[in-house]
Amino acid sequence: MAKNRQNDTEAKGTTPGEETVSQTEEAVEEVTGEAVAEEAEAEAEEAEDVAKSPEELMEEKIKAAETKAAENYDRLLRSTAEFDNYKKRSAREFQESKKYANEAFIKQLLPVIDNLERAVESIGDEGDDSGQGVIEGVKMTLSEIFKVFDKFHLKPLESEGKPFDPNFHQAVIQEETNAVPENTVVKEMQKGYLLHDRLIRPAMVVVSKAAALSAGENEKAEAE
Repeated sequence: MAKNRQNDTEAKGTTPGEETVSQTEEAVEEVTGEAVAEEAEAEAEEAEDVAKSPEELMEEKIKAAETKAAENYDRLLRSTAEFDNYKKRSAREFQESKKYANEAFIKQLLPVIDNLERAVESIGDEGDDSGQGVIEGVKMTLSEIFKVFDKFHLKPLESEGKPFDPNFHQAVIQEETNAVPENTVVKEMQKGYLLHDRLIRPAMVVVSKAAALSAGENEKAEAE
């Protein structure tokens, strides 16, 4: 193969040494040409600056400085706005955490309140004088607890007799009745609570549904 390349080179009328010299000269000319072009461009810019008056050069520098100042001012405005948003967000998150800081404690306390209320409901007005004295004591305790709850903006939901709302109520069972409109809370099994405007426990309720009419009620309804 070396012999073939040698034959090709000889066919072109050049020796390997001459071909290498030629390639080197071409590379030098290319690099020299680029350097000359860059130098010519720099000289042209310099000549253009020389051709400008000092006032024109100063005006260009002022415009460049104004542009730079405007860019810096824009960055400053954006940075200031971002920092203000950060401060507002941090303050809002702090107030939010402070507002609901006692939520976990209250959730742990609610079952105790439920048990006290069930005890009062189960005994009612029955029992001897000593039992009634205990119940009255429990009622007074509950009253004081609810006063404390009110100070911390904890309020029980008023559910009975209200339309069922899945945002605040959890339906335990449905009860057939025509005494109230369908989908009404007819009984509260467990109280729901709001802490400020946040639901921390939904009310467990019994919800009404339309009862089937008897034969006589059907005839009366048709007559009407």
